Amino acid sequence: MKMEELTKGDGYKVPAAHHPFMRLGLEKLDAFHDEVTDLEATLGDVVKLGGQDAEKKSSKLIRQLRMFEPSITMIGQIKSGKTSLVNAMIGRPELLPADVNPWTSVVTSLHLNAPLPADAPTASFQFFSQGEWDHLVENGGRIGELSSRAGADEELEKVREQIAEMREKTKTRLGRKFELLLGQKHNYAELSDELVQRYVCMGDDFEDMEEEDQQGQFADITKSADLYLTADAIPMPLCLRDTPGVNDTFMMREQITINALRDSRICVVVLSAHQALSSMDMGLIRLIANVKSREVIIFVNRIDELSDPAAQVPEIRDSILQTLADNNGPENPEVIFGSAYWANIALSEDLNDIVADSAAALFNWAEVALGSGTAGMETNELVWQLSGVPALYKALSERITEGPGAEILSASRKRALNLVGGVRASSSVISMRMDGGNAEVMPPEQLLAHLDKLEADNLKFLNDRLDIVFQQFGSRVDQSHKRFLDRALESLLQHLETNGEDQVWQYSPDGLRMLLRTSYQVMRRNVSSTCEQVYAAASNDLAETYRTAFGVSVENFSITPPAAPEIPAPVSLGQTIALDLQTSWWKGWWKRRKGYRAFASGFYDLIEAETAPIVDELKVRQATGIRQMAERELQEFMAEQRALLTDISNKSQVGVDDLENIFGITAQQEREELFDYIFEELSDGPTTEAEGTA
Repeated sequence: MKMEELTKGDGYKVPAAHHPFMRLGLEKLDAFHDEVTDLEATLGDVVKLGGQDAEKKSSKLIRQLRMFEPSITMIGQIKSGKTSLVNAMIGRPELLPADVNPWTSVVTSLHLNAPLPADAPTASFQFFSQGEWDHLVENGGRIGELSSRAGADEELEKVREQIAEMREKTKTRLGRKFELLLGQKHNYAELSDELVQRYVCMGDDFEDMEEEDQQGQFADITKSADLYLTADAIPMPLCLRDTPGVNDTFMMREQITINALRDSRICVVVLSAHQALSSMDMGLIRLIANVKSREVIIFVNRIDELSDPAAQVPEIRDSILQTLADNNGPENPEVIFGSAYWANIALSEDLNDIVADSAAALFNWAEVALGSGTAGMETNELVWQLSGVPALYKALSERITEGPGAEILSASRKRALNLVGGVRASSSVISMRMDGGNAEVMPPEQLLAHLDKLEADNLKFLNDRLDIVFQQFGSRVDQSHKRFLDRALESLLQHLETNGEDQVWQYSPDGLRMLLRTSYQVMRRNVSSTCEQVYAAASNDLAETYRTAFGVSVENFSITPPAAPEIPAPVSLGQTIALDLQTSWWKGWWKRRKGYRAFASGFYDLIEAETAPIVDELKVRQATGIRQMAERELQEFMAEQRALLTDISNKSQVGVDDLENIFGITAQQEREELFDYIFEELSDGPTTEAEGTA
C-alpha cells in the first residue's frame, strides 16, 4: 500500500453496516450459523413424524436456538479506547460516546441481531435504585466503607466531599424529578445516537436547552443500558457488553464490571499501547485472573499513536506476558494489536481524514502486519485489516463456536434425540394397537404419580450430594481464610520485631485469592461430577419407565441425559481489598497505630472484615446460584420427559379408528426410514470441547 493510495480518497459512501470487509474474521460464526440452520431443518423433519405435539416441542427447541446470544464483556481502563473499539466493531462510529462523564458507571449491552417481538423496545435504560444511590452517597461506596473501617477520617472526608459535589450537580440537573427517577427504567421504541448520549454521556449546561435535547441529562444515575441493533455483517445474535473503566474513585465501577463478567463467558481486555499493563492495571489483572485463560483476549489499542509500531509491538507483547506471569494472571492469553481509530477511519467516507502521524504509523505497521492474502484488497479493507478488528473477531468466533456455541448445539441435539425417541416410542404403541396388539399400558393417574416420585427422588438425590460438595467447599474456604489471616499476622509481627514501627509493612492478598480459587475449582469439578451422575441416574429411571409403562421395546431407544451446567468463574475474587492499596491510604492507616498489639488487632479486624464479604460471596451467593442451576437443568429435563410420556399415555387411550390421523406420515416403512435418518443426523453432530477431552 502506498501513501498516495491512502490519502487520495475514493468517495466510498456505502453505509458502514454494508461494508463487505466487515465480515472478515467471522467465518467460523458463518459455519456455526449453518449448523444451527441444519439442526432446525432436522427438527422440522421431527414434526412430520410426531404431528402437532411434536411441532410444539420442536418449535420450542428452534426458538431457543434462535435466541442464543453469546455475550462478550469488554473491560479496560478509562481512556483505553474501549468504547471507540466497540463502536467500530458494530459499524456505528458515533453510537456510544467515548468521552464519558468521570462519574458515569453505565454498563451498555449492545444486543446485535436479537430476535424481538414487534412491540419490544429497542433501547432500555435502568437507573440506580434508591438503595444503591444511598450506599454511594451515605457510605462513599467501597472506598468509603474501607476508609471508615480503617479509621481513615481524612480520606473518608475527601470522598464525601466529592460525592456531595456530584449529588448537588445531579439534583440541579434533574430537579424535583431526581428522587422519583431512582429505580425506574426508560424504554424507547426507536434508537438514535442522540438518545444514547442523553443517558451515558457527560452533560454540560442544561438551563437553556429543551428537555429532549439535554445531552447527558440522566448520565449520573443511569446504571445500565440495553440497546438492540441490526448488524448485517454478523451472521447471528451477539451481545457486546461495554463496561465502565475500573479505575474510579469509589470502586463502584469495579463492582459493576464484576457483575458484568459474571454474565459473560468471554472477556476482552482493552489496553492502551502507551501504558499497557502499567501499575494502574493491577486491578484488571486481578479480575481476569479468575476467568479461564482461553476465554480472555487482550486487545492492545492505540498502536496508531506509537512512533514505530513495527519495532514497539513485540516489546509491548513481551512486557504484557511477563507482567501477567509475574502477577498470577491468565497463562498465554491471545494478545491482539490494533487501532480503533484506524477501524473507524476505514468505515468513514473519506480516508483523507486520517491525521499525518497516524498515517505514518499505519504504513510502518503494514510492513510487518500484512501478508500475501491481502494483496487484492481495496484501501478501506486494508486499513480495516490493520486495525486488528478482523483478528479480534476471529478470536471471538473461535471461542464462541468452541465454547457456548458447541454447548448449545450439543444440548439441543440431546433434547432433539430424546424428543425423537419419545415420538418413536409413541409410534410403536400406536402401530401395535393398529395391528391388533394389546399392550399393557400404565393408567394415566399411576403414570403421573410415578413421574412425581421420580422427580422428587432425583431432586433429593441431587441436593443430598450437593450438600456434601458445598459443605466440603465451605470448610476449605474457611480454612484457607483463617490460614491466610494467621500467616499475614505472623508476617506483620515479624516485620515489627525486625524493623519497628517506622517502616511500612506490605503484604499481598494474592495468596488468599489463589487458595480460594483452588478450592472453587475443586468444588466446580465435584459439582459437575455430581450432576453427571444424578442426571444419568434420572435418564435410566425414565428409560425404564418407558418400558414398564408401555411394554414396548424400541430399537435405538435411550434417554440422553443433559450436560452438567457450566459453572461461572469466581470473578468476585478480583475485588480490590485493603492490602491491594499500597498507597498513602495504607501509610495513613499505619501511622495511626501505636504499639505492636494495636497493629496486630487492628490489622486482623480490618482484613477479616474486608475479606469476609468475598468468602461469603463464594460460600453463599455463588453456591446457591450453582445449586439453582443444577436443579433447574434436572427439572427442565424431567418436564420434557413428562410431556413425552404423557403424550404417549394419551395416544394409548385414543380409539383405534382415530389413530391413523394422528401422524402426518402414515406409511410405517417411510416412518421407520425417517426415524433412522434423524437419529443418524442428530447423533453425528460435533461434541463440545468438554466432551471431546473428557
